[in-house]
Amino acid sequence: MRLMRIGPAGAERPVLLDASGRHFDLSGVTPDIDPAFFAADGIERVRAAHTAGSLPAFDATGQRVGAPIARPSVVLCIGMNYAAHAAESGATPPEQPVMFYKAPNTVVGPDDEVLVPRGSKQTDWEVELAVVIGRRARYLSSPEEALSHVAGYAIANDVSEREFQIKQSGGQWSKGKSCETFNPLGPWLVTADEIADPQALRLRSWVNGEPRQDSTTADMIFSVATLIHQLSQVTVLEPGDLLNTGTPEGVALSGRFPYLAAGDVMELEIESLGRQRQRVGQA
Repeated sequence: MRLMRIGPAGAERPVLLDASGRHFDLSGVTPDIDPAFFAADGIERVRAAHTAGSLPAFDATGQRVGAPIARPSVVLCIGMNYAAHAAESGATPPEQPVMFYKAPNTVVGPDDEVLVPRGSKQTDWEVELAVVIGRRARYLSSPEEALSHVAGYAIANDVSEREFQIKQSGGQWSKGKSCETFNPLGPWLVTADEIADPQALRLRSWVNGEPRQDSTTADMIFSVATLIHQLSQVTVLEPGDLLNTGTPEGVALSGRFPYLAAGDVMELEIESLGRQRQRVGQA
């Protein structure tokens, strides 16, 4: 299934997009796709309602697509998780996952405007596989049980300001990751049962129609299962939490491409998860 939230920012309606391309209103099942939805077996309730034919049709024509989940309690991110990206950044591949946080209010719709922060000269794009946690993960015993805690997958653009992140950070990456609009998400949350192997997905990005990133999740240093298992040893992952799993090579930080400026257009795509498009503005 593909779960969506459609409507004006702050007033999105929960929607199901089924395999036939039809939209259905989920308001009778849940007021939103939020932590409470996942904690109360929301995906199975939606599945049952759709099978029973009890969901009313929804006309999405011309409407804004919001992030497929409401503001999460936490946005956890993993740095340097693709071997080729670590190499282009001049870094040694990490022996342990590099974890940092983004502010939850960075999460916006997949086609919303992304703002270059005031004073920024190094705003960058990052296509990433995003994972939404479906049930509480605490001290998991092995990676093998980790994927059963996943609700679904989506596309994230982990927009970054490199000067804030590296030169002005004091050692904490979150300073360059938490500017407003810095986490477009969606268009859909694809439920975990639809993705047979999260380590076999192609990721691509473009800026102004020119290719930037083209890789697969097979290049991850730490798999999705490994990340969830290891993170559960140092923090409690709750239903509705968002995990950005790292970006492949092909970002501006490499020195091969210019950084973003107002008027640029980013496009991002992950196999089976849809496509995003954001125009860049100036804060």
